Amino acid sequence: MSRTDQPLQPNPPLWLVMLTTAMAGGMGWGIRGQYGHETGAMIAGVLVSLILVFLFCPNNTSIHVIRAAALGTIAMGFGGSMTYGQTIGLTHDTALVGNWASLRWGMLGLAIKGGVWIGFSGFFLGLGLGGKRYRPFEMFLLIIGMLTAVVAGWWLFNSPHDPENKRLPLLYFSDHWKWEPGVELKHRPEIWGGLWCALVTGILYATLVKKDDLARNLALWGAIGGSFGFPLGQALQATHAWNPDFFRESVIGPFTRNFNWWNIMETTFGTVMGAILGLGLWLNRRRIGISSEPDTSPLPRWLVAGLLGVHLCLLLLVDFSRFSWIDGVYDLGLMMGFIPLVACVRGRWWPYLQLLPITLLPIAGKTLRMLVYSVANPINLSVGWLAYFILPMLYAITLAVVFIRNTKPEGAHPAFIRITLIFCTWIYFGLNFAFFGFPLLWANPSALLFFISVIGLTLTALFFDPAERRWYYKAWKKGWS
Repeated sequence: MSRTDQPLQPNPPLWLVMLTTAMAGGMGWGIRGQYGHETGAMIAGVLVSLILVFLFCPNNTSIHVIRAAALGTIAMGFGGSMTYGQTIGLTHDTALVGNWASLRWGMLGLAIKGGVWIGFSGFFLGLGLGGKRYRPFEMFLLIIGMLTAVVAGWWLFNSPHDPENKRLPLLYFSDHWKWEPGVELKHRPEIWGGLWCALVTGILYATLVKKDDLARNLALWGAIGGSFGFPLGQALQATHAWNPDFFRESVIGPFTRNFNWWNIMETTFGTVMGAILGLGLWLNRRRIGISSEPDTSPLPRWLVAGLLGVHLCLLLLVDFSRFSWIDGVYDLGLMMGFIPLVACVRGRWWPYLQLLPITLLPIAGKTLRMLVYSVANPINLSVGWLAYFILPMLYAITLAVVFIRNTKPEGAHPAFIRITLIFCTWIYFGLNFAFFGFPLLWANPSALLFFISVIGLTLTALFFDPAERRWYYKAWKKGWS
């Protein structure tokens, strides 16, 4: 049996937990808006997961801490499979402004979709921190069960989808003829019901079979964070859409006239969900139990290398190819997370690679595609490749390899979480800042908010010692060897 006693009871200050997770979630989700889908959401996943394990796992010398952060990162992408643009449109489209029934229905849909989105990340982060050991084949079977639940839930909640014969699900949260009669619409197929069934399946397994209370509780707190964060963020954007003159001509007009309201919505969503997820882990901190035992049978290197090659190939095809068949194979978030989840629970390399180059790869690629190949006046091709793809990936791979080579069977390098948090914070801020067109901070509210978050997370990683619960200027040197 694994020993799950930690020498130090995690007890970081609640104000610091909620402030830093709000910064990580707000910046990560706000940046996600430029990149979209499952891989974009992993930016918020990696930042929130890293700050949480940094604060709640003092000295973080176990490989299982790295795994927990990687699991939370992967799972944050699962909700990217859902369509939600038209759900947002129900609350603020010009034709629906003033329609309170449409507003209420859209907000309900956002609460349901936001809840399952963040619930997945909370569940898998809790699964990694709860001290229960999950074997690769066990994780394989769990994901198979969750994928089966996706199909069952889709059939139960998200079908039929036959708009030509005016047959849609009872709980349908995209635009249709009820809200805009006579208007030709593209009716989006939805999958939120399938994802909810998958999440419930995971919670039931963790609760009844593994007795993993932290996975269950953190999934519920994640669902609460998403259910509040998504509608609250959209409430700001809808308020602007319903009252444009106030935000353009009133006393606050000079400040709000040029706001990117969509990005404000996303940043608010991330801020709220991050803070609530942090609150949930703080309330359940006594359930954290990181095993101090070394891996007894890690996955063979050849198997991890083979899985890595397959995953990266499919990931690149999904994000950068025009093959329609690949979307059916690998574009579902749970399917995209299949290989990484199985490899993370026992592979020694994969958690490091997941937190650094694997998560960064599609973001760097999309930045390169946008700023070098899609803009009217791109920069020099060689400079663009070097600045937006080659150097970021080289830094991430080098950092991962250095720590992998210094990893001992009995534990991970204690400085890894701290250094990786700082690296990820700055690299994603930098790529997004380029995506924004290098604006003056005071002229772009989102860029300014992200910069404040970068400084807050960096100072915390450098100068806060979670083991001693105090700040001092040489905290970053502790554990470095």
